[in-house]
Amino acid sequence: MQACSQIEKGTNFKMARTLTNDIIDAAIDGFEAQKRRIDEQIAELKSIRNGAGSPDGPSVAAKKGGRQFSPATLRRMREGQQRRWAKTRGEVEPAPAAPVAKKRRMSAAGRKAIQDAVRRRWAQKRAEAGTANPAANTVTKKSAGGARQTTGKRAPKSKRH
Repeated sequence: MQACSQIEKGTNFKMARTLTNDIIDAAIDGFEAQKRRIDEQIAELKSIRNGAGSPDGPSVAAKKGGRQFSPATLRRMREGQQRRWAKTRGEVEPAPAAPVAKKRRMSAAGRKAIQDAVRRRWAQKRAEAGTANPAANTVTKKSAGGARQTTGKRAPKSKRH
């Protein structure tokens, strides 16, 4: 009410003394339009400052958002949602889609062929390096006197994960 009394007194605003509701409504509309424009400009400047994109529109990252799902996961999600909707509508559940192909396994013969090839390759590398003697691959053990002794056993293979 203080602003209205100041308006009527004419202290802050240089307006006519008689303010009708139409004039007040027009002034409110004008100020709200100015406020919207200012808010848009502030939002645009904030997005430029934060590197979110150009002032022309939001960036691709802002539009995309969310997680990325694999096509198989999307298919399962879609089928599950379709089943849920069918259940709520009282429809018969649709037939399941084509089964997913099983993961391919290597045959024992194929695995053996690869192992033999790897052994031949490493034997060739050792021969080229001049360390063809099997003692080079043996584990040494400390004795009580501090000297190392060979055990004749190979070092255990480390598992690769």
